[in-house]
Amino acid sequence: MKKDVFFQIKWSFTKCFFKRKSAKRFLFLIVILGMLFLKIGSLHAQVLIQDTVRLTLPKAEKMFLDSNLLLIAQKYNVDAQKALVIQARLYPNPSLSYSRGPLLAVHNPVYADFMTNSDNAASLSQMILLAGKRNKQVKLAEANASFAEYQFFDLLRTLKYTLRTDFFNLYFLQQSAGVYLAEISALKQISDAYDAQLGKGYIAEKEVLRIKAQLYSFQSEYNDLINQIQAVQQELRLVLKVKPRHYLVPEADTVALARLDPLMHPYQALLDSAYKNRTDLLMAKESTEINKLNYRYQKALAVPDLTLSLAYDHQGSYVTDFTSAGISIDLPLFNRNQGNIKMAKLMIDNTLALQQSAEQTVADNVSVALQKTFTETTLFQKIDSKFQGDFNRLMREVMKSYLKREISILEFLDFYDSYKLSVLQYNSIRYGRVQAFEDLNFFTATTFFNK
Repeated sequence: MKKDVFFQIKWSFTKCFFKRKSAKRFLFLIVILGMLFLKIGSLHAQVLIQDTVRLTLPKAEKMFLDSNLLLIAQKYNVDAQKALVIQARLYPNPSLSYSRGPLLAVHNPVYADFMTNSDNAASLSQMILLAGKRNKQVKLAEANASFAEYQFFDLLRTLKYTLRTDFFNLYFLQQSAGVYLAEISALKQISDAYDAQLGKGYIAEKEVLRIKAQLYSFQSEYNDLINQIQAVQQELRLVLKVKPRHYLVPEADTVALARLDPLMHPYQALLDSAYKNRTDLLMAKESTEINKLNYRYQKALAVPDLTLSLAYDHQGSYVTDFTSAGISIDLPLFNRNQGNIKMAKLMIDNTLALQQSAEQTVADNVSVALQKTFTETTLFQKIDSKFQGDFNRLMREVMKSYLKREISILEFLDFYDSYKLSVLQYNSIRYGRVQAFEDLNFFTATTFFNK
């Protein structure tokens, strides 16, 4: 209804121009704008053809695992944390000292005899870690290494979700773009034919303008859709580490997509998988374990370490060749690591609360995602499987009927709008359904519904 009002206003405006003998200039302006839109569409078509890379989902996932830079960087972080485990297992090094004197010769004759023989002294000491500090350091380092591995797999899960959703989003966007191209091509043929007959009395100028206005509207919408496609292309190229000049064309298995069924797996199996494999939940649990280990380690640090030593002095003591053994330990009078112990204790409570929140979030995610798959599948199943083919066939018949002047231009353009909207909605419903299953895969951390 709004479009009819728009066209009425536009036609009134055109009639005003006609009364002022400006119809030819106005029509010339319309044609120039149309040529500009067609030129832009032609450039987009060239971009689509240049360096096209066709992708199946398994091929895309293999490319992703082989070349994604974020995964490679995170893998280095895992290796770095494992190196710290090696470091934590090492014992403290012994300390060796040696001294010889005097440093400068003494020429005073009174002390000449005394300074003739120089002194040599040496000592060896070894720190002994008490309260199991070394074992606690090792366990803490191992827990941090496990946390880094969970971070790696969580990044893998997130990037894989991005890859799969972008893959299907791009596929359905390109399907919609194909509809626009077909309609633009058909209207362009009619427009060119009308331009050739314009002025001969066969076609009314207002009908030519209506066709051109519809053509330009489709071209504008098509350009907006191309911008959406390019945005998804950019993200997918980044995930796959594909060069910018490549244009990705996903090839989805529509037969397998149609067979997806939310009843394939029971809810409890999905929930159990989420509790077992969700890396964000595993990280929350590991954070709690790390803080418990850190609490024990901080308590151990309150116990001073023991230092054993051996010493030898040639003639610097009350007897010649003095040899001794010693032991030393700090007295924990003021600093007993009280602040760090209290902080570690509070951090346990903090991460326990976060862990409980994560567990509740996991259950909510799975429940909502599963319900969404039922909703989207029900909507998808309401669509007649022959709908798309019937509409395409009917579209061709409408085109023939209009060219034969069996239907009016309003009926023709109205059907074109209906055709475009129906195809866009159909692709949107199909993508929404696939997206729901991908959400469920993501929230369960398992590819239950693989295409």
